[in-house]
Amino acid sequence: MISPSDTGTASAERTVLAQIGDRITGKSAPPDDGAVREWIGPEAFRRWTKLQNWIDEFYPEVFTPDWLYGGKNRGWSLRYKKTKAFTTLVPEYRRFSAVVVMGGAEREKFEERRNIWRPQLVKLYDDAKTYIDGKWLTVAISSADHLRDVTELLTMKRPPLLRSNSPSRSSRKASS
Repeated sequence: MISPSDTGTASAERTVLAQIGDRITGKSAPPDDGAVREWIGPEAFRRWTKLQNWIDEFYPEVFTPDWLYGGKNRGWSLRYKKTKAFTTLVPEYRRFSAVVVMGGAEREKFEERRNIWRPQLVKLYDDAKTYIDGKWLTVAISSADHLRDVTELLTMKRPPLLRSNSPSRSSRKASS
């Protein structure tokens, strides 16, 4: 797999060699926003940013995103975690995915609402393997519907903080 952080590789060359879903694997440093945007593309990057902003807005000062390197096969991912994993964003060539681990309590909530979820999400849920720590749902976010699915799963997993009681991101920056 090719990485935007590999030095000396021309952008056009990467485009020919990379395939949809390939991960950023250059391990020298975590990718910055520019590298992520180049790798996943402008449309996917808008969704990437929208999801990050949603997390910042509804969970202010709860999570500090942390880049993790999973080796040459898994590449880089951006984890949101406090004591338990909240979600992990995985930049892939021309798209990105969000991983949501659903433990026992979340699976019960999902099942209670089974009939109101989109059929594609229910199929993804049913097809996901259950591990000791829960079902790992990997949702490729290629539309507004997929983004909404993820935000609803995350809201179910951890209710958002009340926005009216916390300063907005811009006012936090202004006060620093």
